[in-house]
Amino acid sequence: MRCLLCEDFSLTHICKNCQRENLTPEFIRRELLDGIVVFSFYKYDTIKNLLHTKHTDLGYYIYHILAKNSFEKFAKNFEFNEVVASLSIDDEPNESYSHTAILNKHLNSKYIKPLYRKLIAKNKVSYSGKSKAFRLANKRDFDFKEFAQKSCILVDDIITTGTTLNEAIFTCKLHQKEVLFCLTLADARK
Repeated sequence: MRCLLCEDFSLTHICKNCQRENLTPEFIRRELLDGIVVFSFYKYDTIKNLLHTKHTDLGYYIYHILAKNSFEKFAKNFEFNEVVASLSIDDEPNESYSHTAILNKHLNSKYIKPLYRKLIAKNKVSYSGKSKAFRLANKRDFDFKEFAQKSCILVDDIITTGTTLNEAIFTCKLHQKEVLFCLTLADARK
């Protein structure tokens, strides 16, 4: 097969050289509700075309590559005084897989335990290309499922306005869970 970026022969969808040159995380920081920080690994424009594969069969492979180069490396270096849960936002499979569950899976480490289907949106409206006013008027209305850990990390693919993560943070706090921080693949802030 050919690398999606350079078109050279590759055994993976993105060759190791292109991963090294084009997928080195930047680690972008943004603050949300109550001072909770969102760490993103890439600027949206840098990986936009790769992110747009999320609802295709190809996206399954691309998201694993992106997660391995960012979330997995982060998890290897993360230390805490207890095991914390990582929750993928609305990880209901779309078609055959959940892109947020893939990201979350790559956080598995000594201090992070990925959990699934703990924050599922009851409102399935698409936020893609919508304004902040639209997003605020059409809340996700998360269904929260209990888990043992008292602290958690929230995981999503993109942060645009922050409304989804803010709502997820609020939902966790309602259930006496401490959100340490959030992780996203990309920050779409202009």
